Amino acid sequence: MKTKIEKIDRMQIDEAIMEEAGQIIKQGGLVAFPTETVYGLGANALDEEAARKTYTAKGRPSDNPLIVHIAEKSALEEIVEELPEETKALTDRFWPGPLTLILKKNARVPYGTTGGLDTVAVRMPDDPIALELILRGGGYVSAPSANTSGRPSPTTAQHVAEDLDGKIDMILDGGNVNIGVESTIVDMTSTPPMILRPGAVTKEMLEEVIGEVETDRTLLSENSPQAPKAPGMKYRHYAPKAQMILIEGSPSDTVLAIKQLAYDKAVFGRKENGEPYRIGIIATAETMSQYTYGTVKSIGSRENRRTITKNLYGILREFDEEGVDIIYSEGFFGEAIDAAIMNRLLKAAGHKRIPASEILKLQTYRRIIFVSKDDNCRGPMAERLFQRQTLLQEYDIESRGMIVLFPEPMNPKAEEIMRRNEVDISEHEALAFEEKDITPDTLILTMEKAQKRKIITEYGFHPNIFTLNEYIDEEKEVESMYGKSLEEYEAGYLELEIYMRKLARKLNTEAKEKWEEYI
Repeated sequence: MKTKIEKIDRMQIDEAIMEEAGQIIKQGGLVAFPTETVYGLGANALDEEAARKTYTAKGRPSDNPLIVHIAEKSALEEIVEELPEETKALTDRFWPGPLTLILKKNARVPYGTTGGLDTVAVRMPDDPIALELILRGGGYVSAPSANTSGRPSPTTAQHVAEDLDGKIDMILDGGNVNIGVESTIVDMTSTPPMILRPGAVTKEMLEEVIGEVETDRTLLSENSPQAPKAPGMKYRHYAPKAQMILIEGSPSDTVLAIKQLAYDKAVFGRKENGEPYRIGIIATAETMSQYTYGTVKSIGSRENRRTITKNLYGILREFDEEGVDIIYSEGFFGEAIDAAIMNRLLKAAGHKRIPASEILKLQTYRRIIFVSKDDNCRGPMAERLFQRQTLLQEYDIESRGMIVLFPEPMNPKAEEIMRRNEVDISEHEALAFEEKDITPDTLILTMEKAQKRKIITEYGFHPNIFTLNEYIDEEKEVESMYGKSLEEYEAGYLELEIYMRKLARKLNTEAKEKWEEYI
């Protein structure tokens, strides 16, 4: 089958193209079309054979019901046995729009469309192309998302073509969709009505109109004998090709946890063929710059959750195109729309989730500061040498000085020694140690007792402040090199190199013990 792709302008709909698409629907064919949520795969909802074609094209289980799309509210009465009292209030408020209602079907709707159920899911989309197609296609168009079953839902015509080209008759290309996640589904045969799939119409919005609404907390497994009452309840949905893991916690904790997981996988992980893992990270506009490893993509802004719903499926498909092996995703909590976002992310991850707190408790320190007198010799040398070590955990590694009056450049002799050892430190500028540098997850290592005493005198005792030699069980402090010969600077460099290796071994041993205990 050759799939015909036609571009459609919402502002100036081509009637000839729409008439052709409508005839395909009437004759039992399949047409993909845009809605405000995602692209749908349209068929005649009252034709049992058309439903079978839909399931075949998508590779979709036949007990997974299809949503019937209508273009006029009055059409609802023609396919259901009864309309609960709250139904009119909801359709008046939210139709056309991203709300699907489950009602008792009448004999006009075949069981092929409803997945063998006595109920039918119905909605009226808010998109001029969709509404025109429904009218020209006979008034009742069944339309699951226009993708291969289980894959991320399509938000562009290109996504549809990637999955269904050659399997369906036509794709109407109306550009990007507006919302980006499927409609909210509410079971009106339950008392009180029950949300079976969260979407852009939130629980709070529904309750403003009809009062109490419950949320179905059950998730049907693939082996469940119970038929799913709504699309997306039973089978794995929205999934990328890569393994995906959702990290749950506060935004700051989540970033730290993902950084550690990505670091561990990137530095030490290897696939069976010996190649390194390709890592993807789903971040936000606010956090993406904080990650060090992996391919990082912003799903949108936490300040505007609608950008997240709009980009979610596109991001998953981009990772598929780039061939990543594992995806770590931030979680979203706190706003009404987050129920829809998390529902899709959890299904995409196959419900694989890790609390950020479980990862964070495995790492005592996340930041290491080397403190010297003036931060233009020993401290920055230690910083750069430690950054070259192989570490089991990721750290922010920095240096500070106790007496810094201005951003002084690197000591010329220290810079020369580092250059000889292929370390460029020419851009370094001294920074002063401040009280804000003392945090529970920061390891502070001073070159001498003098700096340790000064910190404690000025800011009080803290259990994570040590001299470097004290922390690694060495007797000798790292003495100042100021005024000494270049050869003595070289000796100081070699001493620091030994100390940094010992520091790395100590931290790695502690990290390994915690990881083994956790596993």
